[in-house]
Order: sequence, then C-alpha cells, then structure tokens
Amino acid sequence: MGSAHSLDLVYFISVPEGFQLSPSAFPIDVSIPLPVQKKDEDAPGNFNMKELAPEQVLAGILTVLAYDRHNPHTDYYRSIVVKARPDIKKELTEAAILKAKNEDWELAEELFITLRGLDPEDPAAALNMALFLDQRAESYRRSGLHEDADAYDNDALQYYAEAMDAEPPLPDAYFNAGFFYMKQHDFHEAKGCFETFLALTCDAKDEELGENGIYKKERAQEVIDAISNGNMDDEAFRSAYQLISSGQEEKGLERLRGFLQNNPKVWNAWFLLGWGLRRLERWQEARQAFEQAVSCGGDGSADTHNELAICLMELQDAAGAKRQLLRALALAPEDAKIISNLGFLALKEGDRQEARRFFATVLEYAPDDAIAAAELAKLEAGS
Repeated sequence: MGSAHSLDLVYFISVPEGFQLSPSAFPIDVSIPLPVQKKDEDAPGNFNMKELAPEQVLAGILTVLAYDRHNPHTDYYRSIVVKARPDIKKELTEAAILKAKNEDWELAEELFITLRGLDPEDPAAALNMALFLDQRAESYRRSGLHEDADAYDNDALQYYAEAMDAEPPLPDAYFNAGFFYMKQHDFHEAKGCFETFLALTCDAKDEELGENGIYKKERAQEVIDAISNGNMDDEAFRSAYQLISSGQEEKGLERLRGFLQNNPKVWNAWFLLGWGLRRLERWQEARQAFEQAVSCGGDGSADTHNELAICLMELQDAAGAKRQLLRALALAPEDAKIISNLGFLALKEGDRQEARRFFATVLEYAPDDAIAAAELAKLEAGS
C-alpha cells in the first residue's frame, strides 16, 4: 500500500478537555489534533466522538508515523503509542515476521515501515527491513521476476548499510549482510562482513552467545575459510561477475578463465563460467563448466544442478535434464524455478498433464509467477 493511499484513510480530529485513550494513559494535549483511522462506514460529517475507539487513534498514529515522517507532532504521537501499548514494537515485529514468512509481502512491508516510523533510530528495525527485502527479492527471483528482485536487492542493500553503521555496532547486521553479499557473488565484501562480525563477538563468552551465537561464529569462520582457500575475494573473480551480470559476458569470461588457470578447483568460478556461457547460449561449453562445478564441490548447490539441466534440455538430453532437476529439487523442494523447469521439460516430452501439474505447483509457491500462469493458461485452453 502506497503512502498516499494509507494517509487517505486517516483524518485529524480535535478532542475535548479531559479526553483519554484509556484510564492508564496520560492526558491528551487537546491543542494537537489526533490522527484517527477511518472506519469503513464513516462518512463526511458523520463522526461521533462517543463512538471513537482507542484502536482507531492508535492505528491513525501508526499510519502517520509510517508515512508522514515530516509531521511536526511525530514525537508526541510516538509517546502516546508507547504509553498506551508498551509492547507495541514486539507485537508489530512478530506480526511482520509472520507475514513475511507466509509471503504476504504487502502487509509485511506495511508493518516493517510502521516499525521504522515508530522508532527510526532503532538499528534492529533497519536490519529487519533489510532481511525482509532480501527475502522478498529471493522469492521474486525464484519466480523469474528478475527486475523486481534486483530492485528489492538494491533496497535491501541500503538498509543493510544503515544497520551496519549503527553505534554501538550491531553484530547481526554484519552476519546477515555477509550472506547477502554471498548471494551477490561479492565475496570480498562478504568476507569483510564476516570478519567484522567475528571481531565484534570475539570477547563474548559462550554462555553469553548461546547455542545460536556459537553457531554463527563457527559459520562465519567457515565461510571466511572457504573464500580465502578458494581465493574468491580475488579482484579478477569480482570483476568477472560484475562484467557478466552487466551484459559484458565475453570480457567477464576472459577474466574468469584467467582466474581459473590459477584456481582450477573453485566450483563457484566454474559455476560463474557456466552462467556466462549459458547467457550466450553456448550450451555445450556451459554444460561442461557446470559439470566441472559439480565435480569440484558444487554438488550441494541446487542452482548448479538447475543450470546444468537447462543446458541439457537445450542439447536435447531430456533424461539427463530430468536427473539434474530432480537432484536440484531434492536440495530445494520449494524452488519455483526448478519446478517450472520440470514443467517445461514435461512439455518437451509431450506430457501435458504432467506439465499442468508442475505449473500449478509453481503458482502454489509463487502466485505472482507470470510465466507459470501463462503456460498453465495455454494448457487449460488447449485441453
């Protein structure tokens, strides 16, 4: 929901002397108008102060805090909410995380924006927003909505940067940003984030960290070692990824081949080589690169098997493609792009019923997947 539309659902009222939201709330300053969330049945000139519910005021205030940051009374409104609902941040955070988990993106975003408005200086709110946007981007990318995914990635990066700038430092911001950069194949930045996380937590005792904190330290060190041992923070590797992702595949492949001469066992580099070749539709070369990625340690990557399957489909090896897609699906059972590729493979094999089943399953996991929706509609129309 956009900010303009949200604020359209709020109107401001003047309240009489002695007005209180609840017996425990502090007195309201009657000189400052209160924002009120409209009821569905509200009509102009039909407002009755006796029917005003405290929830309407709280909802109106939260909307203003979220979408009208320049309102001169935000500090006052914020104090009303905190006094009336001391646990409001915890409640909103839990609700937002649940909505994001269920991929109810629009409502989750509203809740996270509201949390930011409620406490703009809270680095945890910035980190939660970054994690939400990161998760949303990943979901959209699995559904083939790459432009939308890139846009949310860019927004997530801004919030990660804000969370990492917090004082005192927030270790979890660096830990989660590290994995964000890993997905971007920016291993240099990822390594720096994990090193900072370890530096910030090095003096903490195990009992302070708890089981989850200990796991994070071990995982961070594991990733740092993998990057260092594979020399993945090398400038040639970084620039190769940037060139390929920006459409300069030939230049990127040249850099990458130079890197592989000195680092022939880095599966991520073979994957990147295959990805660049696949973008150029050089299917046989791409297949060989992905097979090399699998043999060098990329067997546990669903993306590697999925990309190899795409090449095999183009090379008319349906049986090989199916084997790779089923391996990918075993590693990532809810990945819409893998299920979608199984649908396209079924179409190639002439099994329309199986293809229909796969595309319908895609839409269960990714309702916004336009490609699966279009293919399913074609199948339904032809049945």
